[in-house]
Amino acid sequence: MKDCSQCCIEREYFPTKKFGKIGVLILTEEKEKIEKMAKTNGIKMLILPRIGVSKEKNQNSIKVLAYQMMGLENNGNTCPFLDTISDTKSPHGGYLCKIYQDRPLACRAYPLVNVNPITLDMKCKFCQECKTADSNLNSEMESLAKIQTKMKTNFPFIWRYATGIGEKKDKSQIKKGWILEE
Repeated sequence: MKDCSQCCIEREYFPTKKFGKIGVLILTEEKEKIEKMAKTNGIKMLILPRIGVSKEKNQNSIKVLAYQMMGLENNGNTCPFLDTISDTKSPHGGYLCKIYQDRPLACRAYPLVNVNPITLDMKCKFCQECKTADSNLNSEMESLAKIQTKMKTNFPFIWRYATGIGEKKDKSQIKKGWILEE
């Protein structure tokens, strides 16, 4: 897996282009820790809401379940904690993560996208080449299970935050702000 760090560089539009590019999922209890690590490392970053819920069909009553850490570039790409300057590379040949030991649960779960059945993100270079999970599968499953538990809700209305971030050519299609899931 030469040069493996693509998942930390290229962000994607999700669930559709109108929502803009998504950032790394940050649970509410992870947000302060991530912000402190950024400050300690002298990193400027943008954290936006990602998923919210409400009892009423009203944006003023939204409770944020998760945030998202946006990339450094104007188009939303490249994780702020990715060390693109150092000559030292990861075991897979990619860039190192400055906070690897303290990375968010979403990063710990990746490339696992579902536990039952076990489903890997086939956009991941490792998964494309090996067609299987590596030795971290149990840890990835635990991380994904924690995220899924935190995202469970009885609130009737679910909101997604449109980031307003993406490629210049797509700006006319991209929204910004809360959008109610239909």
